[in-house]
Amino acid sequence: MASPAPTVLPISNHQTTTAASAATIQSQTPVATPAFRAFISHISETVSNGLSHRRPWSELVDRSAFSKPESISDATLRIRKNYSYFRVNYLSCLAAVLAVSLLTNPFALLLLLALLAAWLFLYLFRPSDPPLVLFGRTFSERETLGVLVVSTVVVIFLTSVGSVLISALMVGLAIVCAHGAFRVPEDLFLDDQEPAATGFLSFLTGSASNTAASAVAARV
Repeated sequence: MASPAPTVLPISNHQTTTAASAATIQSQTPVATPAFRAFISHISETVSNGLSHRRPWSELVDRSAFSKPESISDATLRIRKNYSYFRVNYLSCLAAVLAVSLLTNPFALLLLLALLAAWLFLYLFRPSDPPLVLFGRTFSERETLGVLVVSTVVVIFLTSVGSVLISALMVGLAIVCAHGAFRVPEDLFLDDQEPAATGFLSFLTGSASNTAASAVAARV
């Protein structure tokens, strides 16, 4: 008697499909790691360089140097002189107030971090080729930028993030202005060869230009 022919079971390509999908997702959302690392390194170096230009905190809180200003013009002049001397210290105070405000509002902090991560990994440091694919839909570069801009507007103006940032900046500026108005600057002398923009102010221009250059390099 002839033996029955063996039954041929269909081979499922589920594993092959899953592996291909994972590879597709991984290849569709690349990040320019060298450019991102260079950006982080530049921020760290700039912050360290800015903090190295700060004035001694003992001068900032010297109680013997405080007195009531004679007039509004005198207070304004004091604020300008003290800002020129304590620039990095004042900006550090602003950053500290902002950090405390965000830490005491974890929801706003999470939203802000998510927004920042979206800008970094979905637009700035993601090469434009191949296009972005999310949830099975392909987004062009213009569409990605539009979604990020709309998301930024929604997060800043329609959630608690905007109010937290504005209130923190107002409190920080009030502290800085109050200190600058009551701190007598007669004993403070700027270095003659000190550049006009040092510390964190150079970070505002330097990091912006380096970010733009890194983003362009990453998207080429």
